[in-house]
Amino acid sequence: MDERKREEKLKSGGDAPMRAASTSGPESRITDNGSRITGNGSRIPYFPGCALKDQAWAFEESARAAMERLGYELAELPRWNCCGTVYSLATDDLMRHLGPVRNLVRVQELGETRLVTLCAMCYNTLARSARFVEADPERLERINAFMDEEEDFRGGVEVLHLLQLLRDEIGFEAIEAKVKRPLSGLKVAPYYGCMLLRPREVGIDAPDSPGVLEALLSALGAEPVDFPQKAECCGAYQTVSNPEIARERVQGIVSAARRAGAELIATSCPLCQFNLETHQVMTNGDQARHPSPVTRHGIPVLYFTQLLALALGVPEDKLGFAGLRFDPRLLLSERELV
Repeated sequence: MDERKREEKLKSGGDAPMRAASTSGPESRITDNGSRITGNGSRIPYFPGCALKDQAWAFEESARAAMERLGYELAELPRWNCCGTVYSLATDDLMRHLGPVRNLVRVQELGETRLVTLCAMCYNTLARSARFVEADPERLERINAFMDEEEDFRGGVEVLHLLQLLRDEIGFEAIEAKVKRPLSGLKVAPYYGCMLLRPREVGIDAPDSPGVLEALLSALGAEPVDFPQKAECCGAYQTVSNPEIARERVQGIVSAARRAGAELIATSCPLCQFNLETHQVMTNGDQARHPSPVTRHGIPVLYFTQLLALALGVPEDKLGFAGLRFDPRLLLSERELV
């Protein structure tokens, strides 16, 4: 680090030891899949990301409402910035990590050691950047030197996806016990996409045979529908530059989910949700096989938090169903769920 910067930080206390995140609760523990869970506090630093403050607002609103029912508050990170969106694969491209690391510094400033996010892309970028800079002391020092107006990032911040928190800290049995409105008989295809599972070092589940969404859906009373394309790419940003590629990807995913009997698709990625809705083009054959007024024009694509909140008894006006391109409420009303 630049000596002038180091002296200034020492004078201002910028490199003071991190405050304890909690004075009560259990010690840190390593879960079965290698995630480190610390404490049991009900207030958790939360990174929303850009999409959840705009098009994917229902994702955030339903998540907040659901977590309140589970006794947790998602405490929005102060002064957060964009996660960086696309993780840089160039090992010498340190500038691309400044955005993610600044968010980790915000967590550090709070004296906390973990950060929860909802968006699969944000999770992937933040988690990989944290690992990248902590793996090499020289790399971390150079990153800190760039951030001349920030306190140094010292590492030790665990980035978690909300699904990890639900599985590893709260537990699906505990969630099932709090269900007020079981999603009985509702056939839901869990769609993971790319960013929750790959690369393996930050994946929240087995990349080839994930089951965390299935386990959650089962706890809510729904019937998870397995289909082979659940971990395939939706087309991602090709939807802008090459929309035909994204449309082809989506058609394969949606058709496979339909053939497996799915009535709804649940996801954890705003871009996946956008693509799966936008590029659904129904054929006459599809319409003939699915005469329901809901599914005839497209299969609804929901965020998993909308189903979680629904099952926990959150009022319909907090679920954001009206913002979906294919409204699931007719189907849900047929099942007496809304």
